[in-house]
Amino acid sequence: MGGKSATKAAYFDKLKALLDEYSTAFIVGIDNVSSQQMHEIRLSLRGEGVVLMGKNTMIRRAIKGFVVDNPEYERLLPHMRGNVGFIFTNGDLKATKEKILANRVAAPARAGAVAPDDVWIPAGNTGMEPGKTSFFQALGVPTKIARGTIEITTDLKLVEANNKVGPSEATLLNMMNISPFTYGMTIAQVYQEGQCFSSEVLDIEESQLLDAFSSAINTITTISLATNYPTLPAVMHSVVNGYKKVLAVAISTEYSWPEIDDLKDRIANPDAYAAAAPAAAAAPAAGDAPAAEAAADEEEESDDDMGFGLFD
Repeated sequence: MGGKSATKAAYFDKLKALLDEYSTAFIVGIDNVSSQQMHEIRLSLRGEGVVLMGKNTMIRRAIKGFVVDNPEYERLLPHMRGNVGFIFTNGDLKATKEKILANRVAAPARAGAVAPDDVWIPAGNTGMEPGKTSFFQALGVPTKIARGTIEITTDLKLVEANNKVGPSEATLLNMMNISPFTYGMTIAQVYQEGQCFSSEVLDIEESQLLDAFSSAINTITTISLATNYPTLPAVMHSVVNGYKKVLAVAISTEYSWPEIDDLKDRIANPDAYAAAAPAAAAAPAAGDAPAAEAAADEEEESDDDMGFGLFD
């Protein structure tokens, strides 16, 4: 008994130390995960994270003891169900997630196992002898005999997701060498700074956040302007719209200030400003006249002697 108590105490101390040391903990499920897979995951996370497994009853008991000093740990308790454990890290969460989920292996169907996905039998020749036709017929698999072998005529969903695999289905899949399932470590939740959230949050790109933020700002601005309710995003638009109204009033009345006089003058004498634009454009052409005359004189001089001396 003393040995078990010491082991539990050591486990509690280690779990508490890891929760204090690391900013993030992945709560992972390890159903159908082999010891070899666990070893490979530990190797891939070496230097970046620490893997800690344990019975969920012992983990819950430990966390309940920690809640007195750290109430935020209570958020972990609802997720301590089934075969779970922790992966602690201070590194890049997205990279850690990819390493956790990368190690998956194909597995044959076992009777009584719950199918994580739909299981389909593809159409095609099975290579089996006609004597096994009754086995396919018992499972409702459409077949025909082609060149002395059994051929499945159409694709068939043999097992639906989240349903148990029956003995006959498992036997048929193994006979056809179909390993329909892949097993590996799963991520139930991510715990960070007192909050638990789904690992799908880590797949959100920065561009998606910026797009969502911009869309929200545009919506707030539109509603604010439509209802005349002042908000920070609408301040710029309100100021511009207000200044436009001030300009309209100034133009329609005798009221003026130095900055508006030029605009009033342009409105009152549009021809004067229209004539100024072509004159400005023509100025560079007039400036080019002396250069053109010099080029003409130079050309005349070269034509006079044609490149020969007086006595050549």
